[in-house]
Amino acid sequence: MDSLINIIFSQVNITLTIFLILLVVYWLLTMISGIDFELDVEIDVDVDTGVDVDGGGTEFQDISNAEIHKDEVVGKRIQPLKWWQIFLIYFNFVGLPFMFTLTCFVFIWWFSTVLLTAVTASYENVFGFGILIVTFFASLILNKIFTTPFKGFFKHLNKDGDKANDFIGRQGILLSSISGNKMGNAEVHINGDSMSIYVKSLNGDPLNYHDRILIIKQSADKNYFLVQSYND
Repeated sequence: MDSLINIIFSQVNITLTIFLILLVVYWLLTMISGIDFELDVEIDVDVDTGVDVDGGGTEFQDISNAEIHKDEVVGKRIQPLKWWQIFLIYFNFVGLPFMFTLTCFVFIWWFSTVLLTAVTASYENVFGFGILIVTFFASLILNKIFTTPFKGFFKHLNKDGDKANDFIGRQGILLSSISGNKMGNAEVHINGDSMSIYVKSLNGDPLNYHDRILIIKQSADKNYFLVQSYND
């Protein structure tokens, strides 16, 4: 037992071990208290079909739950995505809840590294750090294989989706600036729950980040909502 602890907390494995412990604590706090930790990140995807997504102030949760279909990316001309966007999409960090994919990846990376460094007795030397780097790339592939079957599960978890009437007429806060045909995100509170939806300006008027908005109607394809500025 002492030997296992020494391997897990060796100089090669200690960083991943601590990261995995933090993820376990995150999930425990989420399940017990319902705390939802959110981070602000920026993502900017320009599509030649006339839809711009500007994520200045987009919540971490937006990306983690976003799903980009293959026909939307391959079947239409788009401007080149940044390398990190391609990375996130290809390895299932987009299309599945981000924290779910991240946790699976870290666990696979940690388990592979601990196992190989233990077998080769390299958890305290330079060779062990080489294994750490190699298992990073191998774990990305293994994680993609492991998480791909879950796409169908999460896609149908709420098969009927949120009905338009739940949002129409409600107030919200913009999480990104929008104007013209540019699409952005807005936060809406319903029954104490915070929800993020895709929105466009009803008349194309500029609306700024953190502006209060009123949801007027849902788009014909039911992919976003049309909103206008709202003042008390």
